[in-house]
Amino acid sequence: MYGQLEGELVIRIGDFARIGQVSVVTLRHYDDIGLLKPSAVDVATGYRLYEVAQLARLNRILAMKDLGFSLGQIELVLEGVTPEQLRGMLTMKQAESERQLADDHERLTRIGARLKQIELEGEMSDYDVILKDVPAMVVASRRVTIPTNDQVPQILGAAFDEAYGLVKAQGAKDVGPCIALWYQGADVFESEDAEAAVPIGQQFAGTDRVKVYELAGDQMASVVHRGDYANFNLAHAAILSWIESNGYRASGAIREVYLKDAHGDPANAVTEIQYPVTRAR
Repeated sequence: MYGQLEGELVIRIGDFARIGQVSVVTLRHYDDIGLLKPSAVDVATGYRLYEVAQLARLNRILAMKDLGFSLGQIELVLEGVTPEQLRGMLTMKQAESERQLADDHERLTRIGARLKQIELEGEMSDYDVILKDVPAMVVASRRVTIPTNDQVPQILGAAFDEAYGLVKAQGAKDVGPCIALWYQGADVFESEDAEAAVPIGQQFAGTDRVKVYELAGDQMASVVHRGDYANFNLAHAAILSWIESNGYRASGAIREVYLKDAHGDPANAVTEIQYPVTRAR
């Protein structure tokens, strides 16, 4: 177990690992990356040998690792940092841990909401709601008022035709699926304020009817609906239930992103419904 090296008490790697409560593989890795090198290597056996005093360095490595620091960060500390620098590193790690706790708390809330949903409905929902960050995008957009809901296909379709027509006339290209924005709740079916937006790859001059602008990014609660648009109410109900159960509130225009066109068969349609959300106070 113990030996002598120029007057210093040395320990073989296996025993040093046992005393330090780490694996031999870990010590070999620390040696390979220069974090904790043995004081010598036994020529006859090839064993790595460590001085007893090196247990203090190993303990510091383990203590810093327990605080969540990476091995690279630990190496910086071992090489020597000022108290102020170490304080800064610890403050950053504290903030990171607090964010992780907040994320874990939100995850627990979502798990609880899903369990409650299953208990109430007795089965899995067809809709899985996720939070996603949608980036800003440049769009060519035609905003319209739709008198009654049965006129949505006709009026919104014509608005999309106008937006695509301007994009083509300007020699530009659409760069993603078209989007309908709705400036009222999904339960409003008269005088609907809507916008037919086409994502484009470049800015160009709009007209008095088709505007070109940057549509802001936002945090969205999102579901994917497959099938007939007539069944959108089920998707909206699912997402609104999720928003309420998870402590959020809707905070802007609802978006419908038409991922796949029906091509005459409503069952083929795939639409993503997005609600901008913020934390409810």
